[in-house]
Amino acid sequence: MADWEIAQVNIGLPTTPLTEPEMGWFTGALDSVNAVADSAPGFRWRLQTEDGDATAIRAFGDDRLIVNMSVWASVEALADFAYRNPEHLAVLRRRREGFRRLGRPHQVLWWVPRGHRPSVAEAEERLDHLREHGATARAFTFREPFPAPGAVVEQARAGDPGWRYTV
Repeated sequence: MADWEIAQVNIGLPTTPLTEPEMGWFTGALDSVNAVADSAPGFRWRLQTEDGDATAIRAFGDDRLIVNMSVWASVEALADFAYRNPEHLAVLRRRREGFRRLGRPHQVLWWVPRGHRPSVAEAEERLDHLREHGATARAFTFREPFPAPGAVVEQARAGDPGWRYTV
C-alpha cells in the first residue's frame, strides 16, 4: 500500500467572482484551511501557483472554475480532513451559498504512485472518465471507492452491512 497515494480533484463554479464581497466567507477562510490541510496527517501535496495561490489555476475549459487538487497518503486521511476537520467542514457546509451546482460529478479520486504529483490534464482526464463511465478503478468517488492497485481486500461476509475495504 505504501507504493500508492490517493489523488483528488474537485472543481467549483462560484456564483460571483472571488473578489466580490459575497465570497468573503470563502476567500477569507482559504489561508487557514490550506494551512490546516498542509499539516494534516497523511497530507502530501496540493496544487498551487508559485505564489501559493490555488484559486489562480485555470483548467477544465472554463476560466470561472476554481480547482482544488491534492495528494494524500490514503483515502482515510483525505476523508478525515475533508469530512472531520472543523475548519474545512465550516466552509464545506456553506458551499451552496457561493457555488453553483454543476449537475454532474465535480470531484474524483484516483491512485497515483508514491511521489507522483498529478497534472491538471491528468485530473481533467480522470474527471472525464468518471463522468463517462461512472466509478471504476481508474476514477472513483468517496461513495464508491476502489482499493489501490495490488491491494489485498478482505471479502465481505454475507449480510455484513458495515463492511468496507480498508486501504
